[in-house]
Amino acid sequence: MAMKITDIKVHIVGDVDHVDPKREPIESLAIVRVETDVGICGFAESFRVPPGVAIATMNGDQSFFGKVIIGQEIVHPEFIWQKMYDSMMHFNRRGWAIMCLGAIDIAIWDIYGKYLNQPVYKLLGGAHRCYYQTPESSPSIEVTPYCTVISSEWDNKRMIETQIENCLVLKELGYRAIKVEPLMSTSARIIELVTKVREAIGADMMLSVDVGYRFNDVASAFKACQALEELNIYFFETPFPVDSYLPYAELAKKTTIPIAMGEHAVTRFECLHMIEYGGVSVVQPYINTVGGITEAKRIVDNAKDKGASVIPGNWSTQINGCAAVHLAAYSQISPYIEYAPAEIYNAPLRSEIQKLGFPVVDGVIKLPEIPGIGFDVPDELIKEFKLEL
Repeated sequence: MAMKITDIKVHIVGDVDHVDPKREPIESLAIVRVETDVGICGFAESFRVPPGVAIATMNGDQSFFGKVIIGQEIVHPEFIWQKMYDSMMHFNRRGWAIMCLGAIDIAIWDIYGKYLNQPVYKLLGGAHRCYYQTPESSPSIEVTPYCTVISSEWDNKRMIETQIENCLVLKELGYRAIKVEPLMSTSARIIELVTKVREAIGADMMLSVDVGYRFNDVASAFKACQALEELNIYFFETPFPVDSYLPYAELAKKTTIPIAMGEHAVTRFECLHMIEYGGVSVVQPYINTVGGITEAKRIVDNAKDKGASVIPGNWSTQINGCAAVHLAAYSQISPYIEYAPAEIYNAPLRSEIQKLGFPVVDGVIKLPEIPGIGFDVPDELIKEFKLEL
């Protein structure tokens, strides 16, 4: 393969200030475009990286990673990944740098698939996903998104009413799985919300709970889990801050609900250490944040041997969502992927990107046959939503 990287461009896009906060506007998002000498371009997004950091790290031949990989031949995406990672041997190989590395890695996989005329999941090793992983699966291999449901108010009756309303809308639209988020709420409110949502959506629909690092002590978290155990909760997400493994390990020993974390994890080491030492049985890496498709595949391969599940997180757009579909297609341990539905959170940029992503039909996403990742960012979208910094 004689194909070299010629440039990296970063465009900062987002929704304008006057968008109603209830529509969950995208404040700023770095769109990454990697160019080659054969005319093939790859795309990705960099989520929750400050615009100035994204530009300094990735934009052009004088950026941190631009100096390392522009001019390099794409022998294989892992070769480029290792070049970037090794360049940080004397830096902190965590944080925003890995998040930027992950975006570039996704774009490189996009290029690699386009060059070989194959969807990325086939280049990862093919579709190993088990069709029977989810309750309503069919013999065809499909990817099932779960919808995250949040609200603009917390710890009150309006939070409960809003999240129940949104859950029912999503069920009516054909979605098969839901996660509610009673953030910044008392244990009583958490239990009330989850109980009422389960009553509203029925006993069979997948339901998970994210309490957003709500607890500081194991005893309180366990009392909440005890009250929810009879409600068939698929996982209980981020009960504690992730700085220490110990409270996760103690809670995992006590409750029958699987414990989940990983939305801000960078590198496989953070995810795998939480499995090994924290008793976590569901890890939720964002594909771009954790270090790209290259690193996410390593997490899948290692987590499988440890008996854990990998359910990719994504409270961002369907640019990252498309990458998650490819990982889930490859993975035998990824029954769901996270999905931020524009049908509910219909800020303009999120809605436009969802229209360009893989469609959800009857609650599932068919495996893509488009070469690469399957998402090219149109120039018109960048022009319309570009933020002036």
